Amino acid sequence: MNKLRDFIDKLSAHVEKELLFEYAPGLFVGANYHITQVKATHIDSVDCGGQANSWDETVIQLYEGAEELSEKVCMTSCAVLKILQSVSKVRAFKLKSIVKIEYGNSNLDIKDIVIKGNQLVCKLHVIYATCKGQELCSSKNETEGVSCSSSI
Repeated sequence: MNKLRDFIDKLSAHVEKELLFEYAPGLFVGANYHITQVKATHIDSVDCGGQANSWDETVIQLYEGAEELSEKVCMTSCAVLKILQSVSKVRAFKLKSIVKIEYGNSNLDIKDIVIKGNQLVCKLHVIYATCKGQELCSSKNETEGVSCSSSI
């Protein structure tokens, strides 16, 4: 589940449920969270194998407000959808974009969304850097006798 369209569809199917964000097993963003920003970004990159890559991301930024520390119930899926609808009136969404959640100092991917009673739980996981050009770089090494450090 990493496309914005899938995320919106899941929320739309469960509008009455509380929306929780689990950023590590058993650890949840506080019920006092706000969506402080929705970012639409376009990435143009070149990996270490010399290949150009391009994709769109929608980043939903969460913030725990100190003034609502006593909150015990999270926003519903409906409330989050209303926020996203408000944003879409100002800036159109690319529904095929990758959706990410920004919380604290981390950008997190949505691994899964599960139903637990009256709750919809977004299971998040940390995005780790990987070698994007590893296969190309390895094949260049074999066919051209080139080291990875000189493949670009």
